[in-house]
Amino acid sequence: MDKKIYLILDNIRSRENVGSIFRTADGAGVSKVYLCGITPTPTKDIFVSTKMSFVDKITKTALGAENYVSWEYRRNTWRAIAGLKKEGVSIIALEQTKNAKNIFMFRSLASKHIALVLGNEVKGISPKILKYCDTMLNIPMLGKKESLNVGVAAGIALYVLRNNK
Repeated sequence: MDKKIYLILDNIRSRENVGSIFRTADGAGVSKVYLCGITPTPTKDIFVSTKMSFVDKITKTALGAENYVSWEYRRNTWRAIAGLKKEGVSIIALEQTKNAKNIFMFRSLASKHIALVLGNEVKGISPKILKYCDTMLNIPMLGKKESLNVGVAAGIALYVLRNNK
C-alpha cells in the first residue's frame, strides 16, 4: 500500500502561497489538501474584458493544479485533524519549536499515512493546533532568518516525507 500524504493549511493568508502549495502538492502526489480557517479557496472567477482581465491568484500560481488535487474547506483546523486521526493518519506539524525534530533526521513508518500541517506565514501553527499533532518537525535554518516561505517549506517537507522510509 502506498503511503498517503495529506496537507492541512492552517490559516494561510496568501492566495499566491496557496496556489504554490497546490502546484507542489500535485507534483508530490498529495491525496488531499484541507484549507482551514482563513485560508483562501480556489475560485473559478475569471473576468475578461477588452481592457483588463482577472484570474484568481490561486489559479494563476497553481497553473491549474487546484483542479487535479482533491481539496476541502474546513472552518476549524482541529476538526480536520480529528477526522484524519480517526482514520489512523499520523499528524505532523512543520514548525520551529523547541521540541521539533530536524526533518532530515526524521524516520517514519513507510506504511503510515501522514498529514502535514502548515501554519500562518507570520504566526505559524497555533499552540492549540500543535497539541493535536503527533510529531513536530522543522527545517534547520542556517542563516539569519528564522523560517522559509510557507510554499518553499511545503515543497521541501513534502518531498522529504514522500521519500522517507
